Amino acid sequence: MNVLIYLIPIALFMGGIGLAAFIWSLKSGQYDDLEGAAWRILQDDDTPKP
Repeated sequence: MNVLIYLIPIALFMGGIGLAAFIWSLKSGQYDDLEGAAWRILQDDDTPKP
């Protein structure tokens, strides 16, 4: 039972780090263009060499 004294704060700290990383990714625009990558892979930008 004494282990819970250590594990609960560690789990809360790690959860806070995960939440902070998620909020940072939202603010930095990681999820702004969800369709763009799907369409970019279908475009054929290769030009034949002369």
